[in-house]
Amino acid sequence: MSSSDFRQIAIRTEAGKAERLFRAAVSAFCSLTRPSRREIAQLEDLTLPLFDEVSVESRRYVAAALSECEYAPAALVRRLAEEPVEIAAPLLIRSNALSDIDLIALIGRHGLPHARAIARRKEINPTIAHLIRALEKPTLVKTRPPETVTKLAPVKPAPAVALEDERPVPGEAEETARRRLRSMMRPAGEGVAVNLFLGQPTYVKLRETALTGSAAFFQTALADALDIDFATARSVTEQASCTALLAALKALDLSEDRAFLIAVAVYPGEFPHPQAIRLFLDRYRLLHREAALDKVRTWKAETLSRAIRGNAAESAERQPSNSDGSAASLKAS
Repeated sequence: MSSSDFRQIAIRTEAGKAERLFRAAVSAFCSLTRPSRREIAQLEDLTLPLFDEVSVESRRYVAAALSECEYAPAALVRRLAEEPVEIAAPLLIRSNALSDIDLIALIGRHGLPHARAIARRKEINPTIAHLIRALEKPTLVKTRPPETVTKLAPVKPAPAVALEDERPVPGEAEETARRRLRSMMRPAGEGVAVNLFLGQPTYVKLRETALTGSAAFFQTALADALDIDFATARSVTEQASCTALLAALKALDLSEDRAFLIAVAVYPGEFPHPQAIRLFLDRYRLLHREAALDKVRTWKAETLSRAIRGNAAESAERQPSNSDGSAASLKAS
């Protein structure tokens, strides 16, 4: 089918023929060896308004056809990729029209079904592959060998025979293990902490702790990375928007895709649609690193100021007791 045939199909908009028109337009487009930008835009203008009127079978057919198309229109592909995995799978596995950011956003919105299809791509970004593995086998942290964990947090042996009413509730053992692992990475001041990410590169620590879903883990890693105290790191991540976190990640000189992965793990509600992701990337790209570093310097100054105030208060508390002791000795003499 020639380019002129495709343009003729795009003109025919008789009512009641949305199904046939949707399929025929995509088939004609896929037959073009090198479609022009105008033809790509024509296909999007024709098919997107018809999208909600066509059947599941037509969407599945179009997704399969476009997955083999080298110059598939990105807007239509992204729309199809939001469909259930039974429709979107060919595009998730093969389409070059989906960028790494698109794939991460799809995983964030649709979870394991889309993630498993994306994992079958021939070439996949290692960051995305790691994210999929984390979803497949979620763990709070990379744990040490079992005997090491046992030494760090000994557990009383369970009775040999349990009564019927004392049998553990399904999932209770897993939750107990999670609580034990959380206790190993308490922030400073809450007991002895064992940082299981010690020695890992900064980005890996931030990524892994963000993916645990535990705010304290990530805040601890962020405090270490920026050399600020835990209270400041907590204030950075507990703000209503991710603006402060964006500055922190820029100061660490993370690439856009790495910064986005961390941000979407910490603030999942900030990215409900592709436009929000695009806005984040634009803001991150336009943020000067020196401005971000100035922000971090301010946080460090606040950390130092708090430490000085704490030392002064501690000295003031000790002073009266010392002077009382001196007065008592003078009186005795």
